[in-house]
Amino acid sequence: MGKFIRSMTGFAQASAEQDGWMVRVSLRSVNHRFLDLRLRLPESLAALEPQLRQVLRQKLRRGHVDVTVDFEHSGEAAVQVNRATAAAYLKVARELKDEFGLTADVDLAGVLRLPGVIASSESLTDAEMERVGATVLGCIGDAVGKLEEMQRVEGRAMADDMKARIAQIRKHAAQIGELAAALRPAYAKRLESRLKELLSAAGVEPARLAQEAALMAERGDISEEVSRMESHLRQFEKLLMSDAEAGKKLDFLLQEMQREANTMLSKTPGVEAEGLAITELALEVKSEIEKLREQAQNVE
Repeated sequence: MGKFIRSMTGFAQASAEQDGWMVRVSLRSVNHRFLDLRLRLPESLAALEPQLRQVLRQKLRRGHVDVTVDFEHSGEAAVQVNRATAAAYLKVARELKDEFGLTADVDLAGVLRLPGVIASSESLTDAEMERVGATVLGCIGDAVGKLEEMQRVEGRAMADDMKARIAQIRKHAAQIGELAAALRPAYAKRLESRLKELLSAAGVEPARLAQEAALMAERGDISEEVSRMESHLRQFEKLLMSDAEAGKKLDFLLQEMQREANTMLSKTPGVEAEGLAITELALEVKSEIEKLREQAQNVE
């Protein structure tokens, strides 16, 4: 598949059955600035939590990840009845029935729901805990592998969409550069005419007027912003082809790209047709950048 960014969103499950026990692990991940693990384990497996956290931190890098571990008996061993406790409840029920002259039959389902009748199916010996722990860790590894594959697939789809938006920004930026170049002589001429009107009474030399107009036109030049935008776009595309943590770097580049677009807008006069066109294109660039920022929030 090649190298691509990875999404932080994903879901995966893995399960295993051994020695009459069923283990199921579920992972659900969404975007987050850092790695935020939330584990839900049965009380009987609480001692495994530190080990599971250590393993997950070695395998995952960013995201809010909910980890759920389900653990239960499978097959015939799933229900263990404490017969002595059940017999005691039934004896009391019969005594009460005789004492008060009751005719109702004992509800077996009700008896099974009484405290202590169904023995805990999760109590483990040390040897069982060791075997179950190994099974849980195996399921964690399988689930993480499936989660990463899902995140890679989604990351590739995101990269394709983001590259299409980058192409649009590049196209708009190139058009802005062409329009700005066409606008520059007219802008300088207009500035020179305006300066002559304002300074005619002072008798300023025409050469000095032309120089001042050129300087003012230079301050309105956006060619540097267009050039820096292209540099940011190339870096952005390079990061999209990386499987390292790219989300924060992409976000930083998008901030810089937004700054360039804002500068283009602030420098461009909006009176000539070219100036109006530049303004419209720069607004389109800003819109595409905002859409990219929304997607970049979900990049690992």
